[in-house]
Amino acid sequence: MPIPSSMRGIEHGAGGGPEVLHVAPREVPELGAGEVLIEVVAAGVNRPDCIQRSGRYPPPKDASPHLGLEVSGRIAVVGQGVTDWKVGDAVCALTNGGGYAEYVTAPEGQVLPVPQGLTLLQAAALPETYFTVWANLIEGGRLAKGDVVLIHGGSSGIGMTAIQMAKAWGATVYCTVGNAEKAQACRAVGADAAIDYRRQDFVQETMRLSGSRGVDLILDMVGGPYIEKNIKLLAVEGRLVQIAFLQPSRVEIDLMPIMTKRLTFTGSTMRPRSAANKAAIAQNLRTHIWPLLEQGKLLPSIFKVFPLEQAAQAHALMESSEHIGKIMLAVKPA
Repeated sequence: MPIPSSMRGIEHGAGGGPEVLHVAPREVPELGAGEVLIEVVAAGVNRPDCIQRSGRYPPPKDASPHLGLEVSGRIAVVGQGVTDWKVGDAVCALTNGGGYAEYVTAPEGQVLPVPQGLTLLQAAALPETYFTVWANLIEGGRLAKGDVVLIHGGSSGIGMTAIQMAKAWGATVYCTVGNAEKAQACRAVGADAAIDYRRQDFVQETMRLSGSRGVDLILDMVGGPYIEKNIKLLAVEGRLVQIAFLQPSRVEIDLMPIMTKRLTFTGSTMRPRSAANKAAIAQNLRTHIWPLLEQGKLLPSIFKVFPLEQAAQAHALMESSEHIGKIMLAVKPA
């Protein structure tokens, strides 16, 4: 089927609130060497999309200026030098932006097959979340069997994935949530305990759960006053991994426990990483995580699906934090 010269995509203009998002025509992106062009079926909505839309997260210089970091669909064209994929393959991909559209390009190393047994919609919920959790929980956090882990934001797409992945690795998993419904959802995907931070002091409750030992690993997307509390909660040789800041990144903390408990405080973002690094993560996911997805031991948690035209509503829901799991955009029928 011939590729059209134009397509529908979401634009955000100069930026602002969710209401600035609108469908507009734009050219189908040009395909570079080592890339594939994907006809998009679904795209995931992620908090970095919201921050970029607001004007506070400019994309890297070599990335698309358009929103959308993960998609699923079928390969429409393969670029020069691409050997692993062919036209018609059902895939999901971590993109370099531009996923909120009918077509998007992706480096071949950031493309993965749709896991057997999953739909294209489910597959679109995988890349950004699973790349991020693997890179930070497994690689940066050095997750090991028997670890006790605390995951903040347990009911987010990242949180629900991290809970499942940590349990698959043989960890004991605690998480923080904002209400009883979210706590129940987290326990349903494997959390050993879900702490309602609005009703409980998560430091006291985590220490109680751990028998005053503390935890080996914390995955945090909150920042602000959580940072010092996290450091307090870490056991000897514990690791704190920062993946986002919903609260300020500038805080005053006592660093002495990092020395006395031999702690590691690290963090990362996904988007600025090199194509080679992302490709290496993709291969690890295909080797270690895709079989678990195909066995049903891990599953994406999808909360709500919006048509592409309702991207503004999808962003408003994301920013309300009322969702449990992933928010998706349906671009074309599967």
